[in-house]
Amino acid sequence: MRRAAAAVAGALALVAAAVAYGVHEVVTQPDKAPDYTGGGSGTVIIEITPGASAGEIGRTLERAGVVASTQSFVEQVITRSKESSLRPGRYTLRRRMAAAEALDLLLAPASKVMRTVTVPEGLRASEVLHTLADGTGIPLKDFTEAVAEPRRLRLPAYAEGAAEGFLFPATYEIEPGMSAADLLRKMVARFRVAAAKVKLEELAPRLNLTPKQAVTVASIVQAEGGVPADYPKIARVVYNRLARGAKLEMDSTVNYALNRHTLKVSTEDTRVGSPYNTYARAGLPPGPIGNPGESALVAALHPAAGTWYWFVTTDPRRKITKFTDKEAEFRKYREELNRYLGTN
Repeated sequence: MRRAAAAVAGALALVAAAVAYGVHEVVTQPDKAPDYTGGGSGTVIIEITPGASAGEIGRTLERAGVVASTQSFVEQVITRSKESSLRPGRYTLRRRMAAAEALDLLLAPASKVMRTVTVPEGLRASEVLHTLADGTGIPLKDFTEAVAEPRRLRLPAYAEGAAEGFLFPATYEIEPGMSAADLLRKMVARFRVAAAKVKLEELAPRLNLTPKQAVTVASIVQAEGGVPADYPKIARVVYNRLARGAKLEMDSTVNYALNRHTLKVSTEDTRVGSPYNTYARAGLPPGPIGNPGESALVAALHPAAGTWYWFVTTDPRRKITKFTDKEAEFRKYREELNRYLGTN
């Protein structure tokens, strides 16, 4: 009897020592599923697919060497009533973990490996789609097909079925199983949040604009502007020209019509036959020329006070833009830009 007790005590001491030194052994007791002890070691990335059951997740963990058995994990999920708490995604876990600790990590937000894609401000819709395809691995054709069916995107009615201008620039999390249409709807939903924040539908009519026209102004401001501090002044130049019934003569709209980006817009370029060519036709173009961010939207709705009629970014590298209401000064600024372009 004493020998048996001593043997048990010795075994317990060995287990305690193993735990203390980070050695993780499978513990098997009668009627209990095999399980590891401790927090495990190393790093394993596990992906939970949408709709996966606790059993399916447990099998994934067991195959990856995270838990000793599917059953031990499922028992923890059921005992702690976490069946509805497990979410799809990619998680950082460790090898040879106790099932309880593996479940803890799956429930911890910090363990989730978020895949994200960032869409910069001012990209055109075609550029947005390429950015999304490159950043998500979803085929580009899926995005182009989704955009071709605007009703799937839940655009605001005033967008008139066109996605350009309403794919809000931001960083987006990519969930497992997310489709191209899902992500584009997420971007449109984010636009709606920004539009509500800046009171787009309320303030646009005060400027004698429809909400879409206000977004169009914001897209021009975004494309023409060097730094956000200049955006309200650029918006004012747009409105000053509109008030005179004059042509906007914005290089950004010509570049949009020609599907390119350049600082060197020639006289020949300004003759391109396009409704987006504001050198050839008065007023705003028929729609946005890119997807503006919140700062540009705010500037379009809250233009600076001033009589400026021209502006020139005389030093694009340092983003220095000069404003004037005098044609002689405008010509001087344009010469500064030409000198810059001639040396760069």
